[in-house]
Amino acid sequence: MGHRVQFTCFIIPFLCLFSFLVPSAYSKFLNYNFYDRSCPALPMVVSHNVRQAYRNEPRVVPALLRLHFHDCIVNSPGCDASVLLDDTDDFKGEKNTFVNRMLPLTFEVIDYIKEDLERICPSTVSCVDILTLAAREAVLLTGGPFWRVPLGRRDGTTSDPKAVAQIPSPFDSLQNIAAKFTSKGLDLTDVVALSGAHTIGFAQCSTFKRRLFNFQGTGQPDPSMDASFLSNLRQTCPNRADANSNRVPLDSVSTYRFDNAYFENLAGNTGLLESDQALMTDPDMAALVNIYRMYPRFFFHDFANSMVKLSYVGILTGEEGQIRQNCRFVY
Repeated sequence: MGHRVQFTCFIIPFLCLFSFLVPSAYSKFLNYNFYDRSCPALPMVVSHNVRQAYRNEPRVVPALLRLHFHDCIVNSPGCDASVLLDDTDDFKGEKNTFVNRMLPLTFEVIDYIKEDLERICPSTVSCVDILTLAAREAVLLTGGPFWRVPLGRRDGTTSDPKAVAQIPSPFDSLQNIAAKFTSKGLDLTDVVALSGAHTIGFAQCSTFKRRLFNFQGTGQPDPSMDASFLSNLRQTCPNRADANSNRVPLDSVSTYRFDNAYFENLAGNTGLLESDQALMTDPDMAALVNIYRMYPRFFFHDFANSMVKLSYVGILTGEEGQIRQNCRFVY
């Protein structure tokens, strides 16, 4: 597929185990201590609000992670909080597109964090940095890895609803998904590692039902699916239009725990989305799936590194963009 998976961390594991580092080419733009003096309460405020939201509705945690990904993976220009902007009479953005309309609780969480921060350190912390930190807290809260988040991004002033076409779809081919990642400077290791975010969260039946009843127009189920898994899914997602909005865990083994069970599922042909199970059709990606399945610490390491890489896509710094006082609007 043009880009091979890199296995350096598995050849020299002890060199990689402690390498949650920002690539040197990026270090001049952001730094870990950006708000230490101007808003030292930032980590505590983000953590408190994400935890409170999780207690009220556990589904908000995977949604926060997804929202951060949706913000960064599109060229608008990238990680700039464009996904948070409300539509107005003369402005239409990404927020109310179909892929983001399903994440309403996440917008409220970011609003609460921003309101708290504006009282403590007004006009200081960007909405995109809030979203980036909230995604890390969501992973940590559900048992996933901790990583240091470089900070100092600025908020964008535009948003393009057409840009959401760049978000990988459960109906995309593996080749198209890989192309969407590599066009943002990510690689195939990032594809597999970030796909592991599907160890938490849910999917609507409409996103995978064709696998159950009409795979690739054959009128038959996906032959790669485990038979028992297929039978159970057909009960939850019968072949009727009124079942399309039913929700199924992306990882039924540990729905609310961030772990490597997702990769166990793929190896056992019980991946839920067609795009997820497709990882097993590429030899390099399948090899990485099996490594993550057997060695969860390697998955955690690569996931953290990939999240840092993702958080640099299309960033605005210095005098670019702005610091919004309300994440829903530019000023």
